Amino acid sequence: MAQIKARPEEFVVHEVLGFEFSGDGEHDYLWIEKTGANTEWVARQLARHADVPARDVGYAGLKDRHAVTRQWFSVPRWNAPEWGRLDVEGVKLLEEQRHGKKLRRGAHRQNRFSIVMRGDTCDPGILEERLQCIATSGVPNYFGEQRFGRGGSNIELANAWASGKRLPRHKRSIAISTARSYLFNRILDARVRESSWNRILPGDTVNLEGTGSVFSVDEVDDETARRCEALDIHPAGLLCGDGIESPELLDDCDHWLEALAKARVEAAHRSLRLRVIDLEWSLEPGSLTLEFALGRGAFATSVLREIVSTG
Repeated sequence: MAQIKARPEEFVVHEVLGFEFSGDGEHDYLWIEKTGANTEWVARQLARHADVPARDVGYAGLKDRHAVTRQWFSVPRWNAPEWGRLDVEGVKLLEEQRHGKKLRRGAHRQNRFSIVMRGDTCDPGILEERLQCIATSGVPNYFGEQRFGRGGSNIELANAWASGKRLPRHKRSIAISTARSYLFNRILDARVRESSWNRILPGDTVNLEGTGSVFSVDEVDDETARRCEALDIHPAGLLCGDGIESPELLDDCDHWLEALAKARVEAAHRSLRLRVIDLEWSLEPGSLTLEFALGRGAFATSVLREIVSTG
């Protein structure tokens, strides 16, 4: 299938929080629509308008710059900002709420996507079959290429950090996240090549769908296999860090592994498989319209790569 693309206005992301607003408290919650702007930049503009430190502006997750995205931000009410006077290019205030606590990373339940992809597609029957497979079986849970920066610039940042260069706090965080994401993708890619990314193997760490809960499986019985097929549990891969031995396939990345351990970055796990929620599609000559939702930490580009894959 040939590469097909979506224009920014046809790539819409809608964030869904995992809690209800209290209706009062010291934080304004702003439902923002942004176009052509990244989340951190918008947070800094809101901080400037409210005359508060940028670190005190909260958001649940980073959203794609090359899309129309709707997401929540929290801003302290210390200076009683007039949000009706907010004037930032590419930013529109859609709704204002009140809540007692700052919005924290990962506080959203899911992101919903509406995407129109245009270009040459493969045979409609093959595409329908591929989409149905994605709807019922999920896709490999790769970190998207945007995690690694334009032209891989964040990889260079991770190398600089691992070599001992002192970085500002936010760049250090990006470097660590980039290194762990790259290493995870290597682990996942090995399972994809052996066709086991969607199967639980003896000795695997297993992730419970929709949660951060993991457990080990020594032997795969019928019930474990059934739950895996039903997308209730998934095989999980290592997010490298201190305290857990890394697989041999990462031996050529010792500089990152040693830096992560030295920085006491806690090792964790991430599902190798991504469940695509409520996937619906409409296919017309020259275009494909998609509607679906993903849990937090997932990348829509991981879904799109499977649709446009020629393999």
